[in-house]
Amino acid sequence: MRDALLAVGTRKGLFLARSTGGGPFEVEPVRFSTIGVPSVAIDTRGPAPRLLAGIEYGHFGPSVMWSDDLGATWQEADKPPIAFPEETGAALARVWQLTPSPSEPDVVWAGTEPGALFRSEDRGATYSLVDGLWNHPHRAEWQPGGGGLCMHTVLPHPTDPKTVGVAVSTGGFYRSTDGGASWEAANQGIRAPFMPEGSQYPEFGQCVHKVAGHPARPERLFLQHHFGVYRSDDFGGSWTSIGDSLPSDFGFPIAVHPDRPDTIYVFPLQADMDRTPVDHRCRVYRSDDAGGSWQALSDGLPKDAVHASVLRDAMCASPAGVFFGTRDGEVYGSRDDGESWFTVARHLPDVLTVRAALL
Repeated sequence: MRDALLAVGTRKGLFLARSTGGGPFEVEPVRFSTIGVPSVAIDTRGPAPRLLAGIEYGHFGPSVMWSDDLGATWQEADKPPIAFPEETGAALARVWQLTPSPSEPDVVWAGTEPGALFRSEDRGATYSLVDGLWNHPHRAEWQPGGGGLCMHTVLPHPTDPKTVGVAVSTGGFYRSTDGGASWEAANQGIRAPFMPEGSQYPEFGQCVHKVAGHPARPERLFLQHHFGVYRSDDFGGSWTSIGDSLPSDFGFPIAVHPDRPDTIYVFPLQADMDRTPVDHRCRVYRSDDAGGSWQALSDGLPKDAVHASVLRDAMCASPAGVFFGTRDGEVYGSRDDGESWFTVARHLPDVLTVRAALL
C-alpha cells in the first residue's frame, strides 16, 4: 500500500501524521507551536507534494506558508501573500480555506475572513483578490456568523476552469461560470429557519456551514446548513433537503467519499444552542444513496459520553481514509469507509482542519 499523510491544523499548531505501507499513523512533533492553523491543503498535483498552511501569527497577523519537503522546512513569500488592496478598506483576519484547482496546475484558491476569494497562480505562494465577488452587490449585506464572516468553501470545477462555487457564512452559496468575473447567488430551496415566517427562503443570507462535491459528478453538491442537509443536482441551481431522517440536521462538516460520489458523511449535533453530539454519543452518519437514507457509524469510537463537536473543516474523506478531529483534540480515522474507526491522536489542541492524501 502507498504511504499516507494526515495534516491536522489546530488552535495551537500543525500536526503531521504519517502511515507507511498501510501501517499505523505516527504523529510527528508539532509545527508552528502555539500558532493557530485554521486551513491546510495537501497539493499532490506537481512532481512533489506541496503542503500549504494558513497560519495566524497573533499580533503579526495571518499568512500562508508552504513546504515542498513534507513539512521539514517552510517558506513564506517576501511580501504578505494575501492582502486586501488599500482601496477596499479591509484587512485580512483569517485564511479559512486553501483549495488547489484540479483543472489548472498552478492555481490555488483561498477563502478568507472577511468573506472574500483570492486566487494564486504560483501554487499558493502569492494571491490576488477576485474583484468580481468582492464587488458583488450582495456582499455589503452579508452578516457574520458565529465564527465570523468566513468564506469557508471553495469548489473549483474538476475540468472547467471557468466554473467555481463558494460558500460564505452567512451569505450562502455563490457560483461563477466565467472564471470569477461575475457571480450569482445559488440558494434556491435552502430554508433559513432563523428568518421570520414568509422570509425563510431568501435569495441570499443563508448560514451555510460547508459544501462538498465529487469530481466524477461535478454537478452534484452536498451542503450542511445551520439547520438542514441538502443536495443539488445542478451545481447549486436548486437544493433539496436530504436530512429529514437524521437524528439532527444541525452540524458543521460534510464530506464525500473519494471513489463513490453518492456516499457522504456528516457529524450531527444536538442543536445550535447545544453544540454537542446527538445523545452525547460520538457517531458519524453515512449515506450511500446521496442522502436517501443514513446509518450511524461508531465502531471504535468512544462509548462513554462525548461533549466535543467537530468543526466544518475538521472532517475529510480521501483515498487515504476518512478522518475527523474534535474540539477536545481527538483525531480518528477509518480505512473501511467508516465501518470501523481507529485513534490517530489524543490530547491535541482544538482541531480546526483535517486533510489527508496518499503520497
